[in-house]
Amino acid sequence: MTQQALLERALGEYEISTVFHLAAQTVVGVANRSPVGTFETNIAGTWSLLEACRRSPLIDSIVVASSDKAYGDQLSLPYTEETPLQGRHPYDVSKSCTDLITTTYAHTYQLPVAITRCGNFFGGGDLNWNRLVPGVIRDVRRGRSPVIRSDGSCIRDYLYVEDGAEAYMLLAERLRLDLQLRGRAYNISADHVMSARAFAERLVEAMGESFPLDIRGTASGEIREQRLDSSRARQELAWRPEFDLDTAIARTIDWYDRHFAIDASRDVSGVLQRRRA
Repeated sequence: MTQQALLERALGEYEISTVFHLAAQTVVGVANRSPVGTFETNIAGTWSLLEACRRSPLIDSIVVASSDKAYGDQLSLPYTEETPLQGRHPYDVSKSCTDLITTTYAHTYQLPVAITRCGNFFGGGDLNWNRLVPGVIRDVRRGRSPVIRSDGSCIRDYLYVEDGAEAYMLLAERLRLDLQLRGRAYNISADHVMSARAFAERLVEAMGESFPLDIRGTASGEIREQRLDSSRARQELAWRPEFDLDTAIARTIDWYDRHFAIDASRDVSGVLQRRRA
């Protein structure tokens, strides 16, 4: 949403005090095909929201979700919060800009805002089937080889969504109590670092199947390797991931199995209703 007046109205009428800016166009392939739409959503959307927050006197805590993509390709890994922001591809650039705009509002206008930089989220609730985890799970449950659109070799830092949500909540609470955190950025990582191929294979194994991966190698504009140093979050926020990788994967698969079961039940119900009609 980039309509600043509407944002200001919503913040005021609902007496909002804490804001989590999570809205974005998040798909790298879409960003590469439609950069202007991505820039409008991710960059203009950020300044519209922050300007609305600046004009809303009840706001006392804002967390902006940047991304490890904001760092772009780097020779030295893992990324620390001092690593330069140098996105090159459209999605990465949009997150670099999001990060810098947020810093501007913190330092110029003393807005109570801090930044999270997370890796690749996974977990229940993601219905974008072009993404690795939901796509692999759906393919396997449909009895077919899971499609990997990249060549499978890109290294990513995977983060279970419930661990990420806990980090966001913790940062918002701490920011409300300590304005010294204003403008600070925090890498959030559970150290689940591996290639897309390795993660997909781990998902297939956890589902008790043995399908070979269908590696397409059609994705472009991808950063080759990413990993985050989350020492600052662990020291300053006392944040720790709650779930080990096996548990997180099991919980994720369970969510999708329940989702597919509900969908199947609805399909059967719909057929029965049409027959009765």
